[in-house]
Amino acid sequence: MIVKRFEILKEREQGTPALLYPDASSRKGDAAPAGLHLVEPATRLRIAETFTSRQGEGRLTGIPSFFVRTSGCNLRCWFCDTPYASWNPEGERFSIDSLVEQAVNARLPASTETDSQAALHGDSASVHTTTSPVRHVVLTGGEPLIAAGFSELATALRDAGMHVTVETAGTVDVEFPSDLLSLSPKLRASTPDAAQHPKWSQLHERRRMPVHTMRNLISRSPAVQVKFVVDSADEFDEILRVVDDLQVPANDVWIMPQGITVEQLDAAADWLTPWAEQNGFQYCDRMQIRWYGNRRGT
Repeated sequence: MIVKRFEILKEREQGTPALLYPDASSRKGDAAPAGLHLVEPATRLRIAETFTSRQGEGRLTGIPSFFVRTSGCNLRCWFCDTPYASWNPEGERFSIDSLVEQAVNARLPASTETDSQAALHGDSASVHTTTSPVRHVVLTGGEPLIAAGFSELATALRDAGMHVTVETAGTVDVEFPSDLLSLSPKLRASTPDAAQHPKWSQLHERRRMPVHTMRNLISRSPAVQVKFVVDSADEFDEILRVVDDLQVPANDVWIMPQGITVEQLDAAADWLTPWAEQNGFQYCDRMQIRWYGNRRGT
């Protein structure tokens, strides 16, 4: 009861959900204390949104997927495009069973082959003809790894026959099952302005790059993609250092522009794509913005 009260107070103070363990929000890339019972059987996760769409980023681009966005984050990127799961976390609480049921029953209108090809080139005017079941789930946030019950949710989804992608900044070392780890290390330039956000600027900078924790997550994952959000060419050297520190193959590295409009993505592609190719990295567009615009539920 004392632990539960501590979690509630921590949630109200720092804008994060009930955590995997009580002091998670103050630890940097650490594991849960040995022997501590992490979650209760009736755990309900705070969820900012669930929706069915097409994956817009990385190696599974275009794949129909059911997205579960947990609410709460231990970082505060200044460019965060889901502030309702980080800066201003919101959402209702859902049981693991209800989330699995939503995922198993998810359907996405299936377009014709011609329309699908058009969509991959940014044409949002596809004509849907039938519906098809969705077999891929994306667990994202916020930061899903800090949510109580996250590992149990990932396990239940895989037990239900779903392919599970976990999108994380990789700052907390917890064990969970997945089919694809989508790791997005936060570069120095992601830190919010110290004058405007003094508390979060310090916390973000202290937490954002626990390389040892990230390497642990990578070592336990059957497949990995490492995505970097890039705002300027000034970040190139830092990316190369992080890739070297993480010891990941170049073809598992995806370089993605920071931007929330088609115009911003197009402008960044001109200087970012050549550099990515030069280093053997994959260029990662943000197709959800091209298909649907920068809006929730996509």
